[in-house]
Amino acid sequence: MAGNGPAPKPAGRKSRRNADPIPQTVLRWERAEAPELPDFRIERDGDLVEFVWPERTREWWQMWIDSPQAEHFGSSDWQYLLDTALIHARLWRGDLSAAGELRLRVAAFGATPADRARLRMVFAEADGADGGSGRSGGPSARERYGATKLRSLPGGKSAAEE
Repeated sequence: MAGNGPAPKPAGRKSRRNADPIPQTVLRWERAEAPELPDFRIERDGDLVEFVWPERTREWWQMWIDSPQAEHFGSSDWQYLLDTALIHARLWRGDLSAAGELRLRVAAFGATPADRARLRMVFAEADGADGGSGRSGGPSARERYGATKLRSLPGGKSAAEE
């Protein structure tokens, strides 16, 4: 007996509905070194004064230089992160309106565990920690409870009582 529903389309007429309409562009990879936080001047009360990076922003910048993600940053990534450092400096100088933009920008670089999960980033040590066995190293549930048989607790209803 044939199944219900319409007959399948001929092979030549099938098409994916989620096909990407724009082809992927493959770029040549070129690793870039992290730039130093630049010295520059800003206008304050009509005068040009030397911009002083907050110490917390200097620490934040060094954290990105030392991060595992940094080995994958190109020159445009470092320039974007440099602009992001200015937003970080604004936040640490008390401009709380910069917090949302800072959060969005650092998320693009995998700042938090949730960001890294969304970007499908994993740490090599974590990926290979189980030696490829798929285990954490502790005893499995089967090893812990395998010899134990399930039994009903007193006071429960049996199937005959229901």
